[in-house]
Amino acid sequence: MEFDLKPRFAQNVFKGDGGALYSWSSSEFPFLGKGKVGANKIVLRPRGFAFPHYSDSSKIAYILEGGGGIVGMVFPDKSEEVVLRLKKGDVIPVAQGVVSWWFNDGDSEFSFVLLGETTKSYISKEFTFFLLSGAQGIMGGFSPEFLSRTYNVNKDDANKLAQSQNEAMIIKLPEGKRMPKPNEDCANQLVYNIDDALPDVSVKNGGLVTTLTEAEFPFLGQAELSAKLVKLDSKAMCSPTYTTDFSVQLIYVVKGTGQIQIVGINGKQVLDTEVKPGHLLVVPRPILEDLASKESVWEALSPAVIEASLNVSIEWGELFMSKIDKSSILIPSEN
Repeated sequence: MEFDLKPRFAQNVFKGDGGALYSWSSSEFPFLGKGKVGANKIVLRPRGFAFPHYSDSSKIAYILEGGGGIVGMVFPDKSEEVVLRLKKGDVIPVAQGVVSWWFNDGDSEFSFVLLGETTKSYISKEFTFFLLSGAQGIMGGFSPEFLSRTYNVNKDDANKLAQSQNEAMIIKLPEGKRMPKPNEDCANQLVYNIDDALPDVSVKNGGLVTTLTEAEFPFLGQAELSAKLVKLDSKAMCSPTYTTDFSVQLIYVVKGTGQIQIVGINGKQVLDTEVKPGHLLVVPRPILEDLASKESVWEALSPAVIEASLNVSIEWGELFMSKIDKSSILIPSEN
């Protein structure tokens, strides 16, 4: 079985005065479709505003840059809007059916990546966004007569509802246009800054690993997804891991360059390549177990099994076990 796991950059699918939308298409990145996962990146320029929309897929948003980001959300079966301030390193789940809008009230670009699953997607293997307004919006699809009766307005106002906003997807709001103020009271329950969180693993000159699940961030259960942040210091390495279930891992490279290797079935290497900022990779079955640390499966196996499996002497097996016992998932630079 051939695996095309080469990392890809996102392709621009929309660009306007307010910002841009980038996407990884399953037609160009087949393993996205096979894994039933998807990814988008949104860049908002100062005063950039992404129209209210909902999606057929659950996603996690990770804020890449910018301190002027605001998101407004309306949850299914709720009648109130929640507005949140976002900053670099924030993680916010956006579950299927949640209406959200995004705005940059800062002086620099505000960007974030959306990673999620497409098992229930309307268009197979892709995120689909349903806009409430704009040239591609739901309102424009209804007749003036229908809107007039629905909202109890005259036909002129009904036409305005359907046609007054002829821009698409992302626009730039004029200076002086005020947007809702963020609600600080519920921010801690709905947003989690993974960059600032206490790491699960921290190794001097090696880096850190921070895992985010529903246990640490209950709101993450809305999306039924998990997240992991890995930061490697220069020349450091993350030791091999293996997978234990049928889910899929998406890796987005935020900054820096590095090397990644993936070994598939029958011990065959299926990827050995350089990765760069903006690259996305798909790795099958991401719930990982360590292969090279004191928590690894080798540590649990008996010496006799290790000796027989690796075809090594008792002395070499003991040496191997002593190395495993002292190792970590992060391997610092040799310098």
